[in-house]
Formats: sequence, structure tokens, C-alpha cells
Amino acid sequence: MHKEVRDVYHKKTKRISFDEGRQWTQHTFSSVPLFVDGVLVEAGAENQIMTFFGHFSHRSEWQLIKIDYKSIFSRKCTEEDYQTWHLHNQGEPCVMGQKQIYMKRRPGNYCMLGKDYSRILSAESCICRAHDFECDYGYERRGDGNCRAAFWFNPSTVSGSCSHGQNYLNSTGYRKVVLNNCTKGVKEIYTARKQQCPNRPPKGLQLSTRDGKLTAHQGTNVTFTVNLDEGDSLRTNIQLDFGDGTAVSYSNLSWTEEGIKHVYKSAGIFRVSALAENSLGYDSTTLYLHVTCPVEHVQLLAPFVVIRNKEVNISAVILPSQPRTVTYFWWLGNNSEPLISLDGSISHTFSSEGMHSVTVQVAAGSSILQDTRTIAVKEFFKSLLLSFSPNLDEFNPDIPEWRHDASRVIKKSLLQVSDFPEEQLLVAVFPGVPTAAELFLLPRKNLSETRKKTEEQLEKASDVIVNALNQNLVEFELKPGVRVIVYNTQLTLAPLVDSSPHHSSSAMLMLLSVVFLGLAVFLIYKFKRKIPWINIYAEVNQEKEQEMIGSVGQDTTPKITLSEFPTSKELMEKELDARVKRGVGNACESTREIPNCTSV
Repeated sequence: MHKEVRDVYHKKTKRISFDEGRQWTQHTFSSVPLFVDGVLVEAGAENQIMTFFGHFSHRSEWQLIKIDYKSIFSRKCTEEDYQTWHLHNQGEPCVMGQKQIYMKRRPGNYCMLGKDYSRILSAESCICRAHDFECDYGYERRGDGNCRAAFWFNPSTVSGSCSHGQNYLNSTGYRKVVLNNCTKGVKEIYTARKQQCPNRPPKGLQLSTRDGKLTAHQGTNVTFTVNLDEGDSLRTNIQLDFGDGTAVSYSNLSWTEEGIKHVYKSAGIFRVSALAENSLGYDSTTLYLHVTCPVEHVQLLAPFVVIRNKEVNISAVILPSQPRTVTYFWWLGNNSEPLISLDGSISHTFSSEGMHSVTVQVAAGSSILQDTRTIAVKEFFKSLLLSFSPNLDEFNPDIPEWRHDASRVIKKSLLQVSDFPEEQLLVAVFPGVPTAAELFLLPRKNLSETRKKTEEQLEKASDVIVNALNQNLVEFELKPGVRVIVYNTQLTLAPLVDSSPHHSSSAMLMLLSVVFLGLAVFLIYKFKRKIPWINIYAEVNQEKEQEMIGSVGQDTTPKITLSEFPTSKELMEKELDARVKRGVGNACESTREIPNCTSV
């Protein structure tokens, strides 16, 4: 039965043919013209229902019209109502490798097909010919009709799971079309041939993480996967070095199918390497894994006072330490763009006097922490190293807040013995124990005064403070009944720090004095055996040594040299470790201590 709907627009009639389209009869299926959008025919030999769907107008809702043709058929079909029909493709009897003969209703017979109706009368397989095969994976058909390997495909590649002693199917470049039922003929020529797996050296070793990422968090499981393009997987040894001093080895690749798990206990960038090796050769590959952990604290190390146009080192200490896994952003002064580095230390030169703000931001993963310091930039300045009576160490908690408060108290006690302006005097307490500090004497901004006069003022103020320190006149009360004495530890190597190439006369005299004193000590040590009175003094000194320990005063004050002070970075790392253990402060707080002594 054939049905015709000529126009999909505005129809209310349909035409039906029962003789393969030779004659058509017209039927009305709707009293109102219908804009037909589609026709559905329900499957089944006994089902004679057709569904039209559409709408009566552009604004109307969808309409469904079902038409049942059962009333047209008065009886069921019998054997006399059928005839044979040979399926063919433009005269070719073999379709999909078969010759099929169907039973179909004779044209013009108005009978209904029954449930026992079988469409296919017979099916016979055809002899396989070239058109029953298509190009296999990795092959493409060329102009001569033959299938050849594509430029990106290597036909000699054998699966890594193909082990020596086993067999695999080696493609000829062809494969039978799906559902094709042909037999014999050229089938043996085009069908893939079974061959024995060769023993080959490993090739195409691939190493990756299970999630495909090259980052991981410290302390979490990282799963590595190892794949081999070529080689006998059952006879190839696999070695995996995690880059942190540990490695594993497997006798064959099958042991690694579920992945190789490892936990990194420290942060860093690790070189993970894999080696596949058998009796015929080896292959290796490498990946670099970034293992990170959250940054808990950052501390900026910067001198409190620096010289204009003189290079100075600025560094940052983070906890926990993460070598090469964090990025540092340095904001210097009023710069609109930061200086970016992978190292926690930079060098910078300040070209103008004044107070300059320095900020470091540390980016680790998705977190960013920062710390800020203010640096005073001067043409020259004077500095003194200070030490304190030992009782101060008992009350030193070694935290930035305490050092900040202690600096104010020390500054106040120094102002009581000197008329030096408060805004030109700065005190920085170093981290760590024994407690030490540095005193800075800064020149005031007075354009009317000459450079020489300003230098003389600093020298005079320095002499006054040194005399007061030497006489134990500088002290402060830490708490009721606890008084702390401030001592002058040692002058810096150049009493007056200057950015100009010419040194002042006093600085040169001091430098020459240090040189001559060192030379004299060297000569005495070198020739002490030839100087009789040296031996006598040494013997007397040993006898009197116990007697010289008695009294406490300026002469018995311990002398601390610059070399005995730990470096600023060591002090800061010690301080940060202590803070983390005590749980003091917030991970991203901005501290206020003066970090280190200016090297001049």
C-alpha cells in the first residue's frame, strides 16, 4: 500500500495505491485543511494505522489525526495472493553478500497480511568479492581502488599487550563490511592473518598521572600510569623513580595496570622518571611534578635604613619552606608593576631619599600571602650596635610585637641622655636571643645646612650617646624591680655611612686605626716566642685569671663582635619556627619588627 501527501501545507485529502503506484484513490481525512508537518506509520505487519500531525493555522495548537485502514481489507491474504520478488541492486542479485527472495502481495489484491506472514522466502550467501570489503582502521582507499596505510598510521605497530609466544591478527588493510554475509572467494586474501607476536625492544613509553595534572598537594596520594606503545609487556621490566629518593621496580607492565601510588612528604619540584627495559633494549621518559603545600606565614627581610643609590638585598622567608614552588611578587615604592621572581631574594637600589614601602606577595597554588616593610633611604647615617643586661633575655618572647614595643622603650631611654631629635633616632631590635638592637642616627632634612655641618652633628650626637652607654647611664625599667642596662656593643665598621665616593676624615682615621691594630696583633702573635715579656705576662695572666672574674662593671661587660651575630635570614627563620610552634599570630598578618642590621 502506498500513500501520498503531495503538499505538506493545508491538506485535507490523501491518495492511496494498492498496485505499486499504478492507480490511486483519494480519501478525505479532515473536514478542515491541515498544515501537515509529518506522517507516522506504526510498525507491524497487522498494523494499518497512519498518524498525521500538524496544525490548522499558524496560531493553533498541534493536531494529531489517526487513520485506520482495516475497514478497507475484507479478508486475510492466502498463498494465491503472494508472488516472489528477488531483491537486487540495479540488477545485481547479491546485496550485502546474499541473494534474497521475498514474498510480497500481488498488486491490486485487497487482503490483510497475517501474523504468520514471512517476508523472506530464501537467502543464499554469495561468493566474496572486493566490494564486500572496506578499508581497515588506519588505511584509506587510493585512486586505484586499493587500501593503503594513511600517513599517520604505522602498519607494523603491534599492541604492547602482545607478548612473545602469543598470536595477533595482522591486518591486510581490509575488513568485511559490517553485516555482510559473503563467503569464500577473496575472503582469505582480505581477512587479517594470524601471526606470532615478535619479541621487540620497548618503544613509546608514556608516563602520566591518573588525573592528567602535573601538580599535587603534599601528603596526598599521587597515582602514576605507565603505558608502552611497543614491546613485550610481559617480559619488560618497569622502573619508576619518584624523584624524592625512592623508586619501585616491576617485573612486567601488567603489575602497573591499576596505577602506581606514591605520597610526597615534602614540597618541591620532583623529576619523576620511568624506565622500560628488556633483553633487546630500553626506553625512558620523564615528567616534572610540582608538589605544593599551603603557605602559612611569610616574613619580609629588609634593612631598616639604606643609603641612596646603593644596592641593597631584600628577601622573604616563608613557612613551611617550599623551594621553587612559589612565585614572588615584589612591589617596590610606587611602581605600578611588580617585579616577579621564583627566588625569595632580590637586589634593589633606591634612587631618592625618604620613606619607601616594600611589599612582597607570595603565591602558592590558589593562596596569596603578603608582608610589608617601610625602609628609610638617606644620603648617609650613623649606626651603633646595642646589647643589654642578661636579665632582658628572660622576658624576651621573641615575637614581632614585643620587639616593636621594646624598640620604643629603648628609644625613650636614649632620648633621656641626649637632646638628639626624636624623629631622627630609630631603634631596631633583632629577632632571637641574646637580645640585641641597632641604633640609627639620621640626618635631618635641612637644605640650608651644609653636608659637613650635618656630619658633625651626627658625630657629636654619637659621641654623647656612646659616652652615656659606656657609663651605664642608659637603662629602663622592664617591670617593677627589673631594670635593664643598655650597652654599646661595637661601632659599625664605618661610623659615618656615606653614599659618596669620598670618606670623611674621621671615618678614614677609624679605618686606619683598625688596620694598624690588627697588624700589631698579628706581629705580636707571630713573634711572641722572641719577646721575653710576652711569656712572662702569659704565665702571670694564667695565675691571675680567676681573680679577674669578680666585679661587675663597664670593664666586665661582654664584648660582642659583628661576626658573632647570626645572619638576618638565620634569625628570621629561627623566629618563624618559634612562632609556628607557639601558634602565635595569623598566617597572613603583617608584622612590624625591624628585621636585620644594615651592613655598612
